[in-house]
Amino acid sequence: MANWSEADIPDQSGRTVLITGANSGLGLRSAKVLAGMGARVLLACRNPERGRAAAVQAGSRAEFVELDLSDLASVRKAAAEVRERTDDRLDILMNNAGVMGTPFTRTTDGFELQFGVNHLGHAALTWLLMPALHGARVITVSSQAARSPGLNLDDPNFERRRYSMAVAYAQSKLANLIWMVELDRRARAAGRALISAGGHPGMTDTSLVGNSMRSWHNKTVESIMVWGSHLVCQSVEVGALPQLYAATAPDVRGGDYFAPKWVMQMFGPPVRVLPRAAARNEELGRRLWEVTAELTGVTPDF
Repeated sequence: MANWSEADIPDQSGRTVLITGANSGLGLRSAKVLAGMGARVLLACRNPERGRAAAVQAGSRAEFVELDLSDLASVRKAAAEVRERTDDRLDILMNNAGVMGTPFTRTTDGFELQFGVNHLGHAALTWLLMPALHGARVITVSSQAARSPGLNLDDPNFERRRYSMAVAYAQSKLANLIWMVELDRRARAAGRALISAGGHPGMTDTSLVGNSMRSWHNKTVESIMVWGSHLVCQSVEVGALPQLYAATAPDVRGGDYFAPKWVMQMFGPPVRVLPRAAARNEELGRRLWEVTAELTGVTPDF
């Protein structure tokens, strides 16, 4: 794995990939790379205009699928469309989309936006796609923010506690990590040929910072934060390597987690790291699984 790069990705011809949030940043980079290696890539995006433009950028093997992770009706519709278009065969599902640092907002279904999009929408999508995921890899993109304490399963949607955008983002990314490990645990128990793995990009210059600042309607702060991101963060090309490794490397096992190699997992090529202790807590994984099923109304079926 030493200094692994895009050049080490095996040929992807004949494989079908679905990437959420693929209209920009890590998702678009992953789509371009995998399509360039021969895969058929479905770009699942909320905005049709941006999604179709991204599909054109990703090349002739790329297709657009409309998906709004903040609306479970859209998630159900997209899952049904993907199953039909792929004849129930997906080789890679990359749960990449995310929102960060938003003002308090509720999704169409009443969930806190960051928890609803980053975790609940992706969990529901994965469960609904389960018939198409035989022998597949499900890659969950988390964040360094998952190191922060605090997944409150008694009040995940901030109905009784005071809202904090940082706490909400951190708990959504910790939920990603816990759910990734629990998905692997349940797939193994069911004898399901499915690899659930994940990664995080460290400090990477994506549009996530700009989108977050834009939601606060302060152009000055937005400009400063975007400029700072360009200055101190690594490129998207490098930041996408952990999730691309998880999706394609032959030595990936269920439950594996990948991160940048250097400076406290902030920069550099991917390396296998141990998910934080909370992600490996079986009781917490069980509770999150059950709460997720209750909130989304989707019953996971292996």
